[in-house]
Amino acid sequence: MGEISTHTGGEVLAIRAASKSFGERQALDGLHLSLRPGEVFALLGPNGAGKTTTINLILGFLRADAGTVRVCGVDAGADPIGARRHVAYIPEQVALYPGLSGVENLRYFTTLAGLDLTKANARTLLTEAGLAEPAHERPAGSYSKGMRQKIGIAVALARRARLLLLDEPTSGLDPSAAADFSTTVRAAAERGTAILMATHDLYRVREMAGRVGVLSRGRIVEEVDPRTLDHVGLERLYIERLAGSAA
Repeated sequence: MGEISTHTGGEVLAIRAASKSFGERQALDGLHLSLRPGEVFALLGPNGAGKTTTINLILGFLRADAGTVRVCGVDAGADPIGARRHVAYIPEQVALYPGLSGVENLRYFTTLAGLDLTKANARTLLTEAGLAEPAHERPAGSYSKGMRQKIGIAVALARRARLLLLDEPTSGLDPSAAADFSTTVRAAAERGTAILMATHDLYRVREMAGRVGVLSRGRIVEEVDPRTLDHVGLERLYIERLAGSAA
């Protein structure tokens, strides 16, 4: 997971003309994307649009064929470990040790990142991440998806990660849990964390994101402030842009 970030100011994420192919399939085609501290960007797109490839380039698990991907100024292709020091990644399904409590899971994962949290500090971070106090000492095997995600948010807060990557964060959440998670994401952004969400959820992004990019065939074909549209308008824009890029 890496050490605490000390980078300040400037772009947290800077993707410039990034392209990536797998054989004859073009996964990314000159992608441009940037994020500054406290911004929440939702990357909307169907399966195969390039969302997962984008995340893997940021994490340094893949290297772009052309263009650059920088996290807090660090080239993720040339120095993936250095780039990952600034990033926290929360996958669609957060894996925790089911027999350990929320506090114990948080302390374990932050120990792997070179941090030594006291139990009191761990409880404070879990509360900041939105996990209700009665759940702190419960076995994680009893947690819902939304509760597991909050452990991931707490790890990001402990590490003071500059960039938080969320992969389909609201998939499988009921409306109440999704609204609760939206509040947690906004709170993390208010602390200055830049957040990139890869999602299909057209409706929830209006509550979380300040910018939305419609990704199609490895390119952002439209970028919009979702708060300027209602749900119907955002859905119409999404469908139109996908149809236009496929023509």
